[in-house]
Amino acid sequence: MAKIVVEVDFGKYKNVRLPVDEAEKLIGIVTKKLGFESNDVNETYRILRNFDAFYETQKKKFKDYLVPSKSMNDMILGKVIIDKVKLIREDRDYVVLSFDRRVPLEVIVDALRELGYEVEVKEQSLASL
Repeated sequence: MAKIVVEVDFGKYKNVRLPVDEAEKLIGIVTKKLGFESNDVNETYRILRNFDAFYETQKKKFKDYLVPSKSMNDMILGKVIIDKVKLIREDRDYVVLSFDRRVPLEVIVDALRELGYEVEVKEQSLASL
């Protein structure tokens, strides 16, 4: 069983780094568990499925993260799922998904376990600085 780390930052955003194909599956499971799909999820799918084009855009603009467009309604209703996405090219293509602070940590952990990962949660604290 592969091990994966979910990092929870100071803003309570949950960050997960995993291969692109696994990221799509993770988003699908999370949206199913939450019971809704938002505009940012559809935009994230588009980014992942067109990895090469968006990776080049990310590098040209000297950006670390790409921010999927979000609906104002989704933001007001608390239905934003993906806050930002970082594309990484190494031996294979990876992505860091930054889940919105209102997505429960348990949902993400359960979804990762469903994908067959052993999950470790790391929360940032002032002591870690």
